[in-house]
Amino acid sequence: MARILTLLRKGIPRDREAALLEVLDLPGDRRIVYEDSGNRDGRPVILHHGTPGSADGPKPRHSILYRLGVRLIAYCRPGYGGSSRMRGRTVARAAGDVAALADALGLEHFGVLGRSGGGPHALATAALLPGRVTRVAALVSLAPPDAIGLDWYGDMTKDNQRSYRAASLDEELIAEQVRLRTNRVNDDPAHLLRLLREEMPQADKNVVEDETIERQLLRTYAVALGDGPYGWIDDLLALRAEWGFRFDDIRAPVRLWHGADDRFAPVSHTRWLAEHVPRAQLEVEPGAAHFAALRVMPRMIRWLAEAGEPPSAAA
Repeated sequence: MARILTLLRKGIPRDREAALLEVLDLPGDRRIVYEDSGNRDGRPVILHHGTPGSADGPKPRHSILYRLGVRLIAYCRPGYGGSSRMRGRTVARAAGDVAALADALGLEHFGVLGRSGGGPHALATAALLPGRVTRVAALVSLAPPDAIGLDWYGDMTKDNQRSYRAASLDEELIAEQVRLRTNRVNDDPAHLLRLLREEMPQADKNVVEDETIERQLLRTYAVALGDGPYGWIDDLLALRAEWGFRFDDIRAPVRLWHGADDRFAPVSHTRWLAEHVPRAQLEVEPGAAHFAALRVMPRMIRWLAEAGEPPSAAA
């Protein structure tokens, strides 16, 4: 049986309502770090964080989730925030960890939400756990690297272009780049946010000027990278490799949201997904960009929690 333990992170500022991070021990000497917040008797939603990110990242407060009747489970992908690294993992591998976590928490059915780099992992979970996922939402998601007809790097920030190109061509190069950046973030969590601000459109700057959101972002970067760069490295490699699942296997209702002015994950990616994910509903918000997804999360979580049983195989 897996054991659930308390993981304490020293020196990381926390909101008063934030839950403690916990650890789920798995066979093979692996573990998953997660946060279980909101109403324990509410409708469950599993959150896939961004890249880089952690379970302790931006999300609605515990009190808001409780009022919504939602139990939100956020977990750290392998290599982030204390979760065991899984070298060579694919996007599809996320479904196995979600299934193990849901089993340990006694969750038969649940909604799934992914933001930014978590979007592909949310779609993978829906495709590979069709009997359990009731609804799925992907906010400011990337498209797969083999997306036919998509200019994958078009309108993307130069820094993201460099990182994803390196991940496609030279694993040692991207690993070294991310190690150096991680060391700087661990010395000063604000370092990464300063770099991001240099390439942010004004719409994003307006969002991260909010003190609460800025504090949440600084905390998630510190937790994500506190044990090293491996989650970030493996995310970049996984997102630029074969994802390992088929969109046609997604049976649950899907909502895709994107800010029209996004430059970190351009809106063209989500438009491409909308054309290839069955029955997906697309929402593009004019004048919004990448980090506006943080303000959209409560609405999407509410929609996810309204679902009943998963669609049948015949749906």
